Amino acid sequence: MPSRTRRRGTAADASRRRRLPMRLTLPVLVLAALMAMLMLRGYVHSEILADHRIRPEAASDRVPEQILDGGPVIDTRGGRTTSLRIPDHHLVLTFDDGPDPTWTPKVLDVLKKHHAHAVFFVTGTMTSRCPQLVRRMVAEGHEVGVHTFSHPDLSYQSKKRIDWELSQTQLAITGAAGIRTSLFRPPYSSLADAMDNLSWPVTEYIGSRGYITVVNDTDSEDWRKPGVDRIIRNATPGAGKGAIVLMHDSGGDRHQTVQALDRFLPLLQKQGYTFDNLTEALNAPSAHTPVTGPDLWQGRAWILLVQAADGITDVLVAGLAVIGASVLARFALMLWLSSLHTRRVRRKGFRWGRRPVTAPVSVLVPAYNEAKCIENTVRSLTASEHPVEILVVDDGSTDGTARIVENLDLPGVRVIRQENAGKPAALNRGLANARHDIVVMMDGDTVFEPATVRELVQPFGDPAVGAVAGNAKVGNRDSLIGAWQHIEYVMGFNLDRRMYDVLRCMPTIPGAVGAFRRTALEQVGGMSDDTLAEDTDITMAIHRNGWRVVYAERARAWTEAPESVSQLWSQRYRWSYGTMQAIWKHRGALLDRGPSGRFGRVGLPLVSLFTVVAPLLAPLIDAFLLYGIVFGPTQKTIGAWLGVLAVQAACAAHAFRLDRERMTHLVSLPLQQILYRQLMYVVLLQSWITALTGGRLRWQKLRRTGVVGAPGTAGERSAA
Repeated sequence: MPSRTRRRGTAADASRRRRLPMRLTLPVLVLAALMAMLMLRGYVHSEILADHRIRPEAASDRVPEQILDGGPVIDTRGGRTTSLRIPDHHLVLTFDDGPDPTWTPKVLDVLKKHHAHAVFFVTGTMTSRCPQLVRRMVAEGHEVGVHTFSHPDLSYQSKKRIDWELSQTQLAITGAAGIRTSLFRPPYSSLADAMDNLSWPVTEYIGSRGYITVVNDTDSEDWRKPGVDRIIRNATPGAGKGAIVLMHDSGGDRHQTVQALDRFLPLLQKQGYTFDNLTEALNAPSAHTPVTGPDLWQGRAWILLVQAADGITDVLVAGLAVIGASVLARFALMLWLSSLHTRRVRRKGFRWGRRPVTAPVSVLVPAYNEAKCIENTVRSLTASEHPVEILVVDDGSTDGTARIVENLDLPGVRVIRQENAGKPAALNRGLANARHDIVVMMDGDTVFEPATVRELVQPFGDPAVGAVAGNAKVGNRDSLIGAWQHIEYVMGFNLDRRMYDVLRCMPTIPGAVGAFRRTALEQVGGMSDDTLAEDTDITMAIHRNGWRVVYAERARAWTEAPESVSQLWSQRYRWSYGTMQAIWKHRGALLDRGPSGRFGRVGLPLVSLFTVVAPLLAPLIDAFLLYGIVFGPTQKTIGAWLGVLAVQAACAAHAFRLDRERMTHLVSLPLQQILYRQLMYVVLLQSWITALTGGRLRWQKLRRTGVVGAPGTAGERSAA
């Protein structure tokens, strides 16, 4: 008995392990729902499963003579082979291919004006999209008939496809007007004597399904738009004979049809004609049968789904347009402002202040289990061209990080040990022990160049500057995922920082390389653990306190980027969620005055739009790309995507030129857009889920390899 209990527990544990986590489940469900809506829309708009082939005329020797010589109403129900004609002085106007949201209401208005009835042979696609018009047709005494769902030539189709075309159209009609109809008109049909050996078997089969096939006596040829007078002549029967008249209320510009109808009706009414629907003209029972019960609700559910798909797709298209325009605007803004920034800081004789900053600074290195990296980090600092005090704050490491630093026995390096309390606490501990007025902060896996500290602190020559962001670079860029992050750092981060510097609303000083005026830090209470993005939080707080935050492009730091998808996921999840927390924490800046208000009304909207909202909606680009490739228009879709990629490539090349990076890394940019972006989408969606559900996210430590060094070191050579 105990063993069985253990086995059940093990199975339950295994089941829990196999269960897809929420961070994957919800994105998958959202993506599936999105694609389902797109598929439904494509199906209803005849972009999916549509067949536009038209068969040429064939022989008619197997068509019964009474059909070829008979009237336009063909009844093959129950094995019959009969046809009917419309009585003299009766005209049955028929309109094909609708309902159309533009022209059908105008046709209905003219019919109502002249007290005339007609028959509308509707397609399932248009009925699903415009159910209110079919409802109006029935309410005003007109009849509706089936004209298939997607308007294919039925002589090409199997019986299964024919049944599907009929049932789907009836479903739409039921959902729109609560009825079924027994009238049918095949697409591309003409007069009864045009029936041939290929269309006749279809007509027989349609009859076996309970439908009466209706063709026509006169064809107005209004689809050719020959002019109002010609349409009237084509539609008019001779010598008072009855007729079924073919017109169209959809499929293109029908203004000539509406004008001709307004003249045709009173003209023939004066000649003694009446305009009836089909069963009125034949003095037969109505072709409509009311539908109730489950069938009615099924039809209404179909209409509701179609309207939801159209509505959601319209919103998505609008969202795509907004996102596309905002992204292109952002690219243009980045190109312009980054060029302004570069020209300003690189012009001859440029200085941040009257004199260079030469005073010693304190460098804080928070470290938690950085045994593989810490030696490279500390040695790079001791090689600094600027006088530094180095404080390594060991935050309860269990891998001997503090001991490694102590054994180096390097001058100017102090180790401070504390119980594990998190990065903000470690930085505050270092700040409390720092001796100098300017404090540099870096990560324990980062390597500085000899000139990094000197370049990083020069902006403090301007007394208005409270913090400085350095130029963080990916050191381990030899792998594909490392190359993608390299592109992201150069283009997405450093180009952004140039733009934000000019706009004076820098949102984040990177934890890998940043410097602060001690006074600015103390005024805002030091580093906070309110968010998981303490670097973004402190930057926003300094802005709100009136200090200026700038970017020092020459202050380069080499950091080890995550080398696996899971590690990258953990890092970006923390960044994303922490940024959301920081934005929410500092939302009050929107209503502030002075520098805080400027940051709130310029910086916060930009960060929110381009960091939180736009990336979440950007998958629409890929969803519509996939849809367009599969269902068309393929060439235009691919062309549009390549155009966006070209703009991104231009921005990336500009960023690489500004950072003096080799362009060869941009070879992987197209693949980055296809694969890497998808991961970032899901990470951001997971962050939204965490934020909306009130979840808490713990600090996540990434595994390091220690391969990164500054340029010229063994570590960098191995990673370059």
